[in-house]
Amino acid sequence: MVISKGKLKAKMLEYFREVERTGEPLIVTDHGRSVLEIRPLPQSGAKAEILAKLRTQLFGNKTADSIESDLVMEPVWREEDEADDSWWTRSKPGT
Repeated sequence: MVISKGKLKAKMLEYFREVERTGEPLIVTDHGRSVLEIRPLPQSGAKAEILAKLRTQLFGNKTADSIESDLVMEPVWREEDEADDSWWTRSKPGT
């Protein structure tokens, strides 16, 4: 459905209810030019599907555990840290 800003303003609640009921997006125009799209949010089941597709696009077919292990940063030990380990004592919990 396509409507102008003026028509939307006059009957906004009715149009919102129609979008919710039908699931069809509403295109809003300003002087004949499309400027907004109003559409319903996906339902909870659909959200899970969208997230699964996004995860696959980002990480391929990896399992959640392998994705998490890829994201965990391991500490880097440098030779100069051997001489000065004060950073370690300051970062210990409870000190």
